[in-house]
Amino acid sequence: MKKLLLGILTVLLFALPASADMNDDFRDHFNVNGLAAYNRDLATLLGQADFHTGKGVTFPGFDITATLTSVKTSDDSFTSQSYFYAPFITAETELPIFNLGVALRGTAYDGFSSIGGGIKWHESVAIINLAAGIYYDHYNADYYNGNHYSASASASTNLLIFTPYIGIGYDSSDITVKDMGANSGKKSSDDIVRYSAGVNIHPIPFLYLYGAYTYSKYNHGFQGGFGLSF
Repeated sequence: MKKLLLGILTVLLFALPASADMNDDFRDHFNVNGLAAYNRDLATLLGQADFHTGKGVTFPGFDITATLTSVKTSDDSFTSQSYFYAPFITAETELPIFNLGVALRGTAYDGFSSIGGGIKWHESVAIINLAAGIYYDHYNADYYNGNHYSASASASTNLLIFTPYIGIGYDSSDITVKDMGANSGKKSSDDIVRYSAGVNIHPIPFLYLYGAYTYSKYNHGFQGGFGLSF
């Protein structure tokens, strides 16, 4: 299983377009007025990883997902990149109480790294699957670091091998500039609401593929990936 996940992540990494390193890009294009937009874009990038289906894992099940996320940058004067990209690995399992589960996730790509996790609840009502979760991530790069808090809720239904879903999320994120001389210590914090719609496809048992679109007031993004669910 580990070899399969590493293979999937390798494919995702090679699928990413060439871009300037996020560390150097941040340093070379830094301006204080664009820091708020940069912070919101990172919040959307991380928040997209909250959910990829309205269903949760059933005890003692386990779910591992390799995901590629992208976000359209909202201030082109701050960065040379039109999109931010990051591959995430997420692992989730359920606790044997109250339909609660725990999830861990992380990424390290293009000079940017993040580690986080959260608690997820799920329930099925008739043909509708509901899920909600709260998450925390700490992210870091050479010239900044920050914290991301999010809450998300989603609903899905099963249609043959397809599981379409919709979701809404709330992100609160703060960023602090470091190791940039007079600009060190500059900060920005903001809250955003995002909306998502996507579909999971289950071609064979235990394996699924998915894709989704996310929209917020400031930007939009896409995510897609593969998962193993037991």
